[in-house]
Amino acid sequence: MIMKKNFKAILFSFILIACMTFAKTGMAQAPPPPPAEKGSNTNKAPGGGAPLDGGLYLALALVAGFGAWKLYQATGGKLKIKD
Repeated sequence: MIMKKNFKAILFSFILIACMTFAKTGMAQAPPPPPAEKGSNTNKAPGGGAPLDGGLYLALALVAGFGAWKLYQATGGKLKIKD
């Protein structure tokens, strides 16, 4: 009985270590060749100057909507706006 419990633990450990080892070696590849040009010396903003306006407004609108929904849930749907 004791040997059976130890055998299961040892087998599980062996299979786990084997899976991690083979997954690591199986995904190894040669690195890509270096680019022909090494880049420019001009000052650029981080991110390559990608525009933030569309995604930023969308994210702010979603956060505001989520906050309003949580406030509505917290008040039990009895939120009244006073004039």
